[in-house]
Amino acid sequence: MTELPLSGITVVSVEQAVAAPFATRQLADLGARVIKVERPGEGDFARRYDTTVQGQSSYFVWLNRSKESLTLDLKAPRGREILEQLLAGADVFVQNLAPGAAARLDLDAASLVARHSRLIPCTISGYGTTGPWADRKAYDLLVQCQTGLVSLTGTAGETARAGVSVADIAAGMYAYSGVLTSLYTRAVSGVARPVEVSLFEALAEWMNQPAYYTRFSGTQPPRLGTQHATIAPYGAYPAADGQEVLFSIQNEREWAALCEQFLKRPDLVDDPRFATGPDRVAHRDALNALVAERFRQLDSREAEELLDAAGIANAGVNDVAQFLDHPVLRERNRWRDVRIPGGTVPALLPPVDLAGTGHRMDPVPAVGEHTASILAELGHGAADIERLRADHVV
Repeated sequence: MTELPLSGITVVSVEQAVAAPFATRQLADLGARVIKVERPGEGDFARRYDTTVQGQSSYFVWLNRSKESLTLDLKAPRGREILEQLLAGADVFVQNLAPGAAARLDLDAASLVARHSRLIPCTISGYGTTGPWADRKAYDLLVQCQTGLVSLTGTAGETARAGVSVADIAAGMYAYSGVLTSLYTRAVSGVARPVEVSLFEALAEWMNQPAYYTRFSGTQPPRLGTQHATIAPYGAYPAADGQEVLFSIQNEREWAALCEQFLKRPDLVDDPRFATGPDRVAHRDALNALVAERFRQLDSREAEELLDAAGIANAGVNDVAQFLDHPVLRERNRWRDVRIPGGTVPALLPPVDLAGTGHRMDPVPAVGEHTASILAELGHGAADIERLRADHVV
């Protein structure tokens, strides 16, 4: 296999939960060496979120393949000495510690840059390291609430959280791209620039469209389940066999095709109630009644075939089990076996394919699995490692 793009880059991460581990796992996917610093004995608390994957946490298995686990008590002086040894040879340091913890440990960006001029510190926080909420703890659902996302998700009668950790994922993605950008900047200018991302500001970026809509319309988009606030028809409709089919109309060509080929109502193309996108939204209820009636005349396969023939994108509403057996993943060979403590599980390849390179899909580590080998690499002898274990430093 061709050498991966980040081969030779070393990342040290004092990480927990989702956001920082997601950022560093993506760096590991590209070939970076990621040394994950965990608490002695217990490790990252995400290891205990559940036990569904052959006794391991589904979150931890997803986020931590291809990493090395080093247990280290960062409050112990010798633990700090070992971390400093690691940082002296590292390219990137990632942390998502609780508010104020990094500064107390002298691991804030300013302190790190002063000691290690080529190190790129990456800080992931809840609401930023400055400002009125710098000291507040945050987790995904709190941030979904604070950004207004929960107020947009669900139905008219009930709000709902997004079904995956979108604030954490957004922050992890921006941290990952920020680190890549800083690595590039260092390569061309020699300057290592710290990276900072907050869960709140990452998800705030994703809220821009409803924010513009609300600011300039005077009212926020309504909660409409699978329907869309500014596009109609758009949503999932039950067919005669009880299966739902989702589709949307994106332009006037598709609207004409829907009327003529699917609804079998060419007269609706020029109906003034539905002449433009805003007209169709304004008369959503009447339009939905027409569409729903047509779906009741067809089973889901017939509906999908007619929509395909009309050139209108559509999809059945899969559950997770159906997603796992999706023909796109199967036929494109997107699953690989990855070892975890005590077994092997299928894992999805990273979504970005780089021509001429492969994918790194190394094992998920047990707590402290690489402690002895990393310490030996740093020059610690067997007797010293045993003393560190006995003193609960590692």
